[in-house]
Amino acid sequence: MRILLFTGKGGVGKTTVAAATAIRASESGLRTIVVSTDPAHSLADAFDVSLGDRPTPISANLWGQQLNARTRFEEAWADVRSYVVDVLDWAGADAMEAEELAVIPGLDEVFALADIKAFAESGDFDVVVVDCAPTAETIRLLSLPDVLGWYMDRVFETQRRLTKLTRPLVARMTNLPLAGDAVFGAIRRFYDRLDGVRDLLCDGNITSARLVVNPERMVVAEARRTYTYLALFGYHVDAVIANRMLPDAVDDPWFNRWKQSQSAHLEVIKDAFAPLPVLAAELAGHELGGCDQLSAFAANLYEGRDVVARMADVEPLRVNAVGDSLVLSVHLPFTERSEVQLGRADGELFLTVGPHRRAFVLPDSLVRREVGGARLEGDRLEVEFV
Repeated sequence: MRILLFTGKGGVGKTTVAAATAIRASESGLRTIVVSTDPAHSLADAFDVSLGDRPTPISANLWGQQLNARTRFEEAWADVRSYVVDVLDWAGADAMEAEELAVIPGLDEVFALADIKAFAESGDFDVVVVDCAPTAETIRLLSLPDVLGWYMDRVFETQRRLTKLTRPLVARMTNLPLAGDAVFGAIRRFYDRLDGVRDLLCDGNITSARLVVNPERMVVAEARRTYTYLALFGYHVDAVIANRMLPDAVDDPWFNRWKQSQSAHLEVIKDAFAPLPVLAAELAGHELGGCDQLSAFAANLYEGRDVVARMADVEPLRVNAVGDSLVLSVHLPFTERSEVQLGRADGELFLTVGPHRRAFVLPDSLVRREVGGARLEGDRLEVEFV
């Protein structure tokens, strides 16, 4: 089983790359499904077919799906939906507004995680290709297993008990609807569907993330940040795809400066992301669409490579023994010392990089030790436990 995540700044062509990769995998005989987690779906447009909220056949060995958050909300969270509608009605929203607002922002990501896990465990597919939303939404998607796990382990049951205890008192003070056991039960059941998804997505033998970039300064800068945050949350990036390179056949003088700029940016990409392989895809002379054109695009992009094989092995997290100390090593590429903050509470280590924060549950071998120091060594943060 392989899961391939494609992400990048909006407009770089990640949907085309994801769709082409899925076509190539299916042509090799692997049962492949390609899914979109972007609320602004364009996967169906890439294949020039209609895709629904459930796996839809596209070609031999290939299926596609575009998530419909409203449909899933109705199916999976009926009790939660009823509660949200009641609260909005209490707040003064009319019936139509309450129905529209009941779909909580961010649910697309939650349902997508559940689907990815279900596809991986079903035995129906050999490869799951994920066309992720633009980078900010992708980071939110991939940080959800950490955030939800932390909430369910430390807050959920306490909140459930407190709500039950205070319900009679609150009922005497206000008519605000309070969440009942049905609501908390629905949340627990849905979270149970996500149990284990983090282990699945952070296993480099199963899941690889691939960054799609254009040879442009702002796009490359965002890709560097994305690479840092993916490493922070333990995801394995195995390739960078430089898309829309001007082909050598374009020799008009008007394009010379642009080609020189792209060539310079490509060298920066190769140097910055080493040892990750950088695959280059030329700008097509027409809009790509349909299985045949996507297959030809993939053939040129991968140049005989196995599209589902793991292309690099950079370990996001490891623990090394150094003398009498144990060192927790976290891969944090493109990170300055001033961007990193560390904290510790009980059996957890809190690591903040830029706007993102992760809580590491320390193994027993580290819980019993004190933090002796931390330093950045190249592209890795080394935290020493003594």
